[in-house]
Amino acid sequence: MKDYKRYTVTSALPYANGPLHIGHLAGVYIPADIYVRYLRLRGRDVIFVGGSDEHGVPITIKAKKEGVKPQDIVDKYHHIIKESLKKIGISLDIYSRTSNKTHYETASAFFKKLYDQGEFIEKTTEQYFDEEAGQFLADRYITGTCPRCSHENAYGDQCEKCGSTLNATDLINPKSMLSGQTPVKRSTTHWYLPLDKYEPFLRQWILEEHKEWKTNVYGQCKSWLDSGLQPRAVSRDLDWGIPVPVEGAGGKVLYVWFDAPIGYISATKELRPDDWEKYWKDKDTRLVHFIGKDNIVFHCIVFPAMLHAEGIFILPDNVPANEFLNLEGEKISTSRNWAVWLHEYLEDFPGKEDVLRYVLCANAPETKDNDFTWKDFQTRNNSELVAILGNFVNRTLVLTHNYYNGIVPKRSVINETDQNVMMAVGFLKRSIEDNLENFKFREALRELMNLARQGNKYLADQEPWKIYKSDPERVKTILNISLQITAALAVLSEPFIPFSSVRLRNMINLSSDIAWDSFGIPEEYKSESIPAMIRHDNFIDCVILHPDHPIGKAELLFEKIEDDEIVKQIQKLEEKRNSNQIKNMKVNPQKPNITFDDFSKMDIRTGTVLTAEKVAKTKKLMKLTIDTGIDTRTVVSGIAEYYEPEQVIGREVSILVNLEPRELKGILSQGMILMAQDADGRLSFVSANDKVQNGGEIK
Repeated sequence: MKDYKRYTVTSALPYANGPLHIGHLAGVYIPADIYVRYLRLRGRDVIFVGGSDEHGVPITIKAKKEGVKPQDIVDKYHHIIKESLKKIGISLDIYSRTSNKTHYETASAFFKKLYDQGEFIEKTTEQYFDEEAGQFLADRYITGTCPRCSHENAYGDQCEKCGSTLNATDLINPKSMLSGQTPVKRSTTHWYLPLDKYEPFLRQWILEEHKEWKTNVYGQCKSWLDSGLQPRAVSRDLDWGIPVPVEGAGGKVLYVWFDAPIGYISATKELRPDDWEKYWKDKDTRLVHFIGKDNIVFHCIVFPAMLHAEGIFILPDNVPANEFLNLEGEKISTSRNWAVWLHEYLEDFPGKEDVLRYVLCANAPETKDNDFTWKDFQTRNNSELVAILGNFVNRTLVLTHNYYNGIVPKRSVINETDQNVMMAVGFLKRSIEDNLENFKFREALRELMNLARQGNKYLADQEPWKIYKSDPERVKTILNISLQITAALAVLSEPFIPFSSVRLRNMINLSSDIAWDSFGIPEEYKSESIPAMIRHDNFIDCVILHPDHPIGKAELLFEKIEDDEIVKQIQKLEEKRNSNQIKNMKVNPQKPNITFDDFSKMDIRTGTVLTAEKVAKTKKLMKLTIDTGIDTRTVVSGIAEYYEPEQVIGREVSILVNLEPRELKGILSQGMILMAQDADGRLSFVSANDKVQNGGEIK
């Protein structure tokens, strides 16, 4: 890999229309912060820029719902997001915003240069217009029936029920969210970036020159390029955003996808007004974008096309985008409030910033979607941070104080076991480096914890507490080596758990001058030469703390998280789910009245499911054998999408036993079980609260 003089690292700009959740952290901010902290520890020249994306339709929609101005919305959430990132330890050099003067000037100048160079094309198209509101409608301001799944509240750009990408003109019975009226089509003119013009350049640059990109990023780029790129509008009709800097463009603003990435450049201008250009125009600068997978196309295809068209700026060297993080098995949804909000976590778990950082890195969705659960959060804290890392550090410091009054003892002769342990420090450090350089943060964290495991095992195997009286010289060596591992952990853990790293450094009085390259395997030893170093005549010692160095008192780095704290968080999520279901529940209208005689004709009994199996070549059907108290019979039920066979065996059910038998997929079904359906379409069994024998009548 090329040696760069400096690094420009960016983190995706979050929409300032709501707070951050753990998906944002896992996908973007924690991996970006780990990488930047690592670069700083190695003495690299790096700037870390980010900020709020404060334009676009979601913000105007939020403002309309709350009856305030868009500026009020972005002011509120910009502050919340900025403070949350700071509190969780995201070490941005600047957190800017796209509604400030510097950004307006930078984005306008960028557009104007491309306009003057003739890079845009003008197109007139028909778009929906709300005659009552007197304005053109952005796609998100239009709702209607999805032409694919018939969902009645699809947006003009996407149906959130079936996930289909739509055009507003595809909707059936479209309505304006501004007035509720049916919009009309009117002609409007906009400027477009001809992405098809840059397709040959992008193919060469991405598919041939950046094969080292993560497979999920490279694959998505290839899919877009293979499908053929189309011109993309860079302006839209809206009253919130950066005005198009062209005469006669009144009422038109820069499309948010165009102005937002320029926010990285304007933020750098704010941070380094005198020398910002070297971070964006010098070929010796490495530009790295940290984003989620929903932004891959903008940062790998669209923004590079803009930079290439402008002609002076460098292009991103890597875009290590992550996939999505789910929550308790379900997709995180801000609209459904199905999320763990960062500001709420910081309130509920004060002092446990590093626990969340650790868990989200350990479960990082680096190449595929991953899942966050509160039980896993508890397990990783208690079984890894407390029982492995915290336990090793605590035992080492306590023993040092008990035996040597908190002074690093001098080693005597070291044996082969000691050499192997100290060599492991160097090997694991190099492995952490290699993984961080290649954006494999989850693997790097695993190697850090392996170092703590190595220390724990070494102490447990050597048992210095048993031989202190009989062999005090040996104990000096054991504790000296354990303290070297502790010091290595203090340095190497900083990118991942910075708050704990600082506390550990303070505990062992480790100077800030001891940085990443102060110990370990020298740079001249490449990865391929490390195995040869296993020979002990090539032994490389990792001395960080010298004899007679004073050690502070041990403090607990981490504390156990009890079950009641986790139960509280799970209950909070369930309350959100129930509240959302009630809010969004659409109750079907009552069916026509029936007589008592009609109802009395139905024979509904209690029963028990004896066997269950899915019906082959179907998604919904399950074949059940049910003891009805009258007999044992077969029922085919459409519950296979929501239950596995093993989940229903032994379950008590309510069954309509006198329903006319019906053949389904070649199976004679003799009855129907009663089910309740919630707002999401999920089915639940209807059964008696108390135990009732099979065959009991339901009246």
